[in-house]
Amino acid sequence: MRVHIVAVGRLRAGPERDLIDDYTTRFDRTGRSLGLGPLTIHEVEDKKGGGMSAEAALLARAVPEGAVIVAMDERGKVQTSPQFAEQLAGWRDQGRGDVAFVIGGADGIDPALRGQAEASLSFGKMVWPHMLARAMLTEQLYRAASILTGSPYHRV
Repeated sequence: MRVHIVAVGRLRAGPERDLIDDYTTRFDRTGRSLGLGPLTIHEVEDKKGGGMSAEAALLARAVPEGAVIVAMDERGKVQTSPQFAEQLAGWRDQGRGDVAFVIGGADGIDPALRGQAEASLSFGKMVWPHMLARAMLTEQLYRAASILTGSPYHRV
């Protein structure tokens, strides 16, 4: 199952990008034998300033057809890392070809796009900067793959 992060904004060179690149490489390496990956990041940018609805249109175009859409949203479900790993494995085992984690802009994800999501995931009640949310998501994807392989990376 191919994994996508579809996000508003461009990630510049710096520590966040280095962290994301590191976890993406780790996920791709670990997930390959599990039928997970590759992990691709799609960045969209509303240059005309059309707000949430314009961002939603760009995000929706970047999501692969038929993908499981997961809205990254502060109102979403809070899961443990093992629960997240089980959910990823479940989609894979159902034969889903793609899963797309959608990260909105500064105002979040437009309600219409959020309504299309099959799942909504939260990193807690706090709001995180979008670049940190990407880093946290890539780490959790790698952690999920590690859990599924039985690696000691995740300690309970």
